[in-house]
Amino acid sequence: MKQRAIPFFLPYQRRWILDGARLKIMEKSRQVGMSWATAYHLVRQHVIKCYGRDSWVSSRDEMQAKLFLADCCTFASLFDGAATKIQRRVLISKARTSAMAITFANNTTVHSLSSNPDAQAGKRGNRVLDEFALHGDPKLLYSIALPGITWGGQLEILSTHRGSFNFFNQLIQEARYEGNPKKFSLHRVTLQDALEQGFLAKLKAKLPANDPRQFMDAAQYFDFIRTTCPDEATFQQEYMCQPLDDRTAFLSSEMISACEYLADDQWQIALPYLPKGETLPHGDYYLGVDLGRERDLTVFWLLELVGDVMHTRLVECLAQQTFATQEGVLHELLRIPHLRRVCIDQTGMGRQFAERAVVKFGAGRVEGITFTAEVKESLAYLLRSFFERRVVRIPNDDNIRADLHAVRREVTLTGNLRFAADRGRNGHADRFWALALAIHAFHGGEAKRPKAGGGAFQIIQRPQRSSFFL
Repeated sequence: MKQRAIPFFLPYQRRWILDGARLKIMEKSRQVGMSWATAYHLVRQHVIKCYGRDSWVSSRDEMQAKLFLADCCTFASLFDGAATKIQRRVLISKARTSAMAITFANNTTVHSLSSNPDAQAGKRGNRVLDEFALHGDPKLLYSIALPGITWGGQLEILSTHRGSFNFFNQLIQEARYEGNPKKFSLHRVTLQDALEQGFLAKLKAKLPANDPRQFMDAAQYFDFIRTTCPDEATFQQEYMCQPLDDRTAFLSSEMISACEYLADDQWQIALPYLPKGETLPHGDYYLGVDLGRERDLTVFWLLELVGDVMHTRLVECLAQQTFATQEGVLHELLRIPHLRRVCIDQTGMGRQFAERAVVKFGAGRVEGITFTAEVKESLAYLLRSFFERRVVRIPNDDNIRADLHAVRREVTLTGNLRFAADRGRNGHADRFWALALAIHAFHGGEAKRPKAGGGAFQIIQRPQRSSFFL
């Protein structure tokens, strides 16, 4: 019996589902239902009685892998229910359906793979590389996955962009402008494309009745998404398939993504940190503080040294808060038993803040840093060296990613270097400089440090301060 795409998929989803090309690739907006459509596409092949190929799905992290397989299970159950009416089973048994694989009655399986490219080696069958650009090494992942379809099957790549230097964008540019030598079937769906093809109606069907998006039309929803993004460049990349320009950025998008925590990593601690006097066997902590007041954010960035890697444990951002509030946050952080060193931006209005901290906690623990061109150059290059060596871990967060990518290295008319960033809704690259100060606190701190311990603070409920946001 010939299968057809079920009618509740939108046009751009149906085109992807029905595309039987050996190699196909899609640049896409966030959250427009493409992983869901891909899960259906796989299942509709595996329910065919004579189908004889396994499928291997590579997601960026374990959480995304589980969500993808959950969608597969949903569709498989629907097919199974329909097949029961004609005395045929689709799923082999519940015992053969696990968190990381689902097996069908024809003895084929959809497997979820580790994000490690080496997991692709030695396996034959269909390949799905979901959110391809967000993987640690997209080029290596592609090179190992491609031979897996030598004996048949499809290689499907779909992703939002992550910078112009990313291998995913190289494949897109090659397919669109350079003669398509690899013969990809090229797909593209922006947020605007999705809205024009009925996406908002599908979304509203899933939202609660009192959700404010229920009362928006497509243009209002488009503007709503645009204004909630950290900046225009982020909106263009995440929703309009225009990768961030890495040519002028001091930190490339690929460099930043390679150091991000996975989505399901438990990385942060919350205030208050510890009851007074309590100590725990943790690693050493280092804090950077970039001061702002009216237009810019004040950012506290806390790092923990675990082995030879600096792990972010907290990013605290305050907007338009008093110096008393800011000092309160600093004092809470200084209660951490192994907080070894704090570096504070003392440029301009930050001088009094830094001087008061030095008087209260000692010059051996607190250092004020005046931002001159030479100092900012030193801080920026030290920060980049940590990203290049991948010895820092940062949250997977749009605001942080935008701040880190916003800083540009420019040459002035007199031949001097300067580091600049545009000021916008997201601040003025304040998170970049707070992280740079935290790394400097570690790098320029005590020559001999106690050996870092393992573990992390217990995550506890955040108290009332409403200004906490990444």
